[in-house]
Amino acid sequence: MKIDATRCQNLYDALSLEWLETTGHGGFASGTVAGANTRRYHALLLTARKPPSERFVLVNHLEEWIDIDSQPYPLSTNLYPSAIFPEGYKQCTGFTTEPWPTWTYDCQDVLVQREVFCVRDRDLIAIRWTLVEKTKKAVTLRVRPKLSGRDYHAMHHENSGLAADAGIQEGAVTWHPYPDLPAVRAFHAGAYRHAPEWYRLIQFELERERGLDCEEDWWSPGEFTYQLDDGSDGTLVLTTESIEAVDVAVLAQGEWKRRTGLRAAAPSTDPLAGELWQAVEAYLSARGNQQTVIAGYPWFTDWGRDTFISLPGLCLVTGRHEVAWQIIESFSTHVSEGMVPNRFPDAGEQPEYNTIDASLWFVHAIDRYLAYSKDEARVRAVAWPAVKQIIDGYRQGTRYNIHMDVDGLIAGGVPGAQLTWMDAKVGDWVVTPRHGKPVEIQALWVRSLDVGERLAAQFGESAYAARCREDRTRAVDSFRAKFWHEEGGFLYDVIDGPEGNDASIRPNQIYAVALCDDLATKEQAKQILRVIKDHLLTPVGLRTLSPKDVRYRPRYEGGVVERDGAYHQGTVWPFLLGPFVTAWLKVFGKSAKTRAQARSFLDGLDAHLQDACLGQVSEIFDADAPHSPRGCPAQAWSVAEPLRAMIEDLGIMAEARTVSTKRIVLRQRKEAGLAPAPRKKSTRSQLGASKRPEA
Repeated sequence: MKIDATRCQNLYDALSLEWLETTGHGGFASGTVAGANTRRYHALLLTARKPPSERFVLVNHLEEWIDIDSQPYPLSTNLYPSAIFPEGYKQCTGFTTEPWPTWTYDCQDVLVQREVFCVRDRDLIAIRWTLVEKTKKAVTLRVRPKLSGRDYHAMHHENSGLAADAGIQEGAVTWHPYPDLPAVRAFHAGAYRHAPEWYRLIQFELERERGLDCEEDWWSPGEFTYQLDDGSDGTLVLTTESIEAVDVAVLAQGEWKRRTGLRAAAPSTDPLAGELWQAVEAYLSARGNQQTVIAGYPWFTDWGRDTFISLPGLCLVTGRHEVAWQIIESFSTHVSEGMVPNRFPDAGEQPEYNTIDASLWFVHAIDRYLAYSKDEARVRAVAWPAVKQIIDGYRQGTRYNIHMDVDGLIAGGVPGAQLTWMDAKVGDWVVTPRHGKPVEIQALWVRSLDVGERLAAQFGESAYAARCREDRTRAVDSFRAKFWHEEGGFLYDVIDGPEGNDASIRPNQIYAVALCDDLATKEQAKQILRVIKDHLLTPVGLRTLSPKDVRYRPRYEGGVVERDGAYHQGTVWPFLLGPFVTAWLKVFGKSAKTRAQARSFLDGLDAHLQDACLGQVSEIFDADAPHSPRGCPAQAWSVAEPLRAMIEDLGIMAEARTVSTKRIVLRQRKEAGLAPAPRKKSTRSQLGASKRPEA
């Protein structure tokens, strides 16, 4: 992703463009192309103390100046009340995300390159400044780090409790502003002068737009200086690791090689598929000794529903089968009363069981994992018992009045609870309660019973298979008798609710076509897809409510109440393009013409990759044109589901491969670090995808 000088020097545009680097431990670095932080979550060193949760912002920003023959030129940018200072964006002539976030600045014809990157599996961020061409001018770089030390959801303000001293060694400095947080170590190739100062009233424009606190104070401990005119690079490595030295060349070479291998394995026949493929790794993170999925950046950790909707696209079509298994195994140990957790809180380890669908998505993901991996032994030993607990739990009844009704369909809901993915709640107001029998839950239940029947037969449990088959037949018959809305030519969104049947035109009915073959007739399926196309389809996803509905909200903006009130009342969700493409090709066939039409439904995502968080797909978009991106600028299922559909349904291929989950073992005295990326041609990684396995 390359951004030219015109966009870099347009402050409004450059502030809207974000970059993201992740560690694989729940930590990440992020910011804007302009250089100014516009979110409380933008930071350079943001670590997860108990990966992927307990996240803390330690280093927020760097203020950077280049002195050329004693004339200062800023590289950084900050926002203050009614002021912008410095204005480094005015010198920026280009930005790219390859191989990592890299800026080029033109300061009086002296070209300076600035690079920022995280290293996989390490709590470490590296920054490097390089002169692009030799010069006879005296060039000095001055860098002031800005620190806080706070929960990543919170804000930091000037206070007397901060410890302002520093541990200074040759080539290294340690700051420990707050005793209950990790110390920050800075390894540098320049000189350091300790001179603490407070920088007050930094403004976060996107927080202001969201109706939240938007002002913060940063503490700056001192200043680094580097002489760049002698041919040396200016380097700064910020970390919480207890290491004694950093070889910046080794870090950069290893990270460049790793990223080049991932990029080489991505699909090359479709640029969108290739970009989505490369975006995947950001969402995979450690949780203890296992792996998990980060639902979105910057404010989500791992959620059960998001994890298992995303798992096929993140892990299976990309060949990360072992990562998929670790995720499945991790959640299997937390099954309780027939439910998997929907959320692991940021602080503490008690999971929350508050969803009607996450457990059923878990069953679906296990079946897809088995189809790809053929890993019958581990599925039988670990996952199959969890599948039976879930099916039996729903049959017998579990939390939130979730139960199989006499008609074989799944009902659920209690006052004050929001159990489906349309889960917005403000105070006691549940915006879209959907109590009763939601349409997608029935599709997932029928799908789960199908999985239960096939696995039971495969594992020699004929009685259990027979019961699943009987329950599935009853559920299908009831669904076909009750869910078809003849007058509208589509499926009810919810039936048997407190106010009867809900005929709202919503996208949830797409799953009755995408997941199952017998919940609707062929003609009904065609009508469903046409209604969704006419009412809900946009260039970047499906609306959550028809524009003809009086409750429709065209924009997702304003304060918390306004935004949550619009979250599922029209707001567009790009992840729904995945099941829409799947259903479209299932119903209308896979001729060249139909494939081309289905691929065109994803065209808006191509353009979006150059907006918001570069190379990623946003969580949501406004319901009305121009469909501005909103919510998290990088969302797991927004990447995963379009990618899955492109590979499984559209047949876009990549090299057959497997991805290693081997982790770096840190050695106390091992040096690692940052250097110019090698230019030699890399060998192609054994990292790839295959066509969709049959279930």
